Amino acid sequence: MIKRSMSVGASVSSIATTRIPNCHRWKTLISLPSSLSFCNWRTSRISSLASAPSASMSTKSTASETQGVAVEAQKSKKPWLIVGLGNPGKKYQSTRHNVGFEMVDAIAEAEGISISSVSFKALLGKGFIGDIPVMLAKPQTFMNASGESVGAIVSYYKIPLKQVIVIFDDLDLPFAKLRLLPKGGHGGHNGMRNIIDHFKGNRDFSRLRIGIGRPPGKMDPINFVLRPFTKQERQELDFTFQHGLEAVRILLLEGFNKSATFVNSAKPLEQLG
Repeated sequence: MIKRSMSVGASVSSIATTRIPNCHRWKTLISLPSSLSFCNWRTSRISSLASAPSASMSTKSTASETQGVAVEAQKSKKPWLIVGLGNPGKKYQSTRHNVGFEMVDAIAEAEGISISSVSFKALLGKGFIGDIPVMLAKPQTFMNASGESVGAIVSYYKIPLKQVIVIFDDLDLPFAKLRLLPKGGHGGHNGMRNIIDHFKGNRDFSRLRIGIGRPPGKMDPINFVLRPFTKQERQELDFTFQHGLEAVRILLLEGFNKSATFVNSAKPLEQLG
């Protein structure tokens, strides 16, 4: 993977809610059962804070009650699932069809999330964006079977589809252009088709599409999506990943409408030069 410098716009960073110290990363996933709880380690920290001595009994009681509410709130909060689509292996690394993987890698780098565990046929990472718990996933099933992985994750963690974001490449969008939609069909994308099939036809989940443009001349689209990027394209794409990162942050912290407005009003790199 080509290393990129991921700078984050202050306008979006300023909206992030302050994290509880030392709670910005999840424990590494090792096995599936109780060790994968999203809140036990973070809430244990909160509980320990609640037991600290205070200046008066009334203050201690109030603090304990407040912390108890915080603990319950964290227990009930489901994580968001952010999925990037692509094909595993060095053969497909940095190709057009793998921009979903690269966008998730950009999010992981910016938020300090390690995507190093393997579960549900995917590379997984846990963390926070602001105070919102998230899971980052890169299915390793190959593109056309992505639903096997995504469907299993959603089912196991009982994640509402309204808290699922799938990021993937789109031949029908101009190169490096983003489009954020709250729901819709697969648009001919086999990975999305398989995910919808595993959701039993339910299409009500967000998707962030990244334009890779149309193949030149009469080139076969299959060959085109497996081509690497040129140096100039890579520069444009890195700029797009920065915007995609901010779009995801706004979506989680301020809602879909504000995020869609941000995406749709973004100017291409050449217009900013």
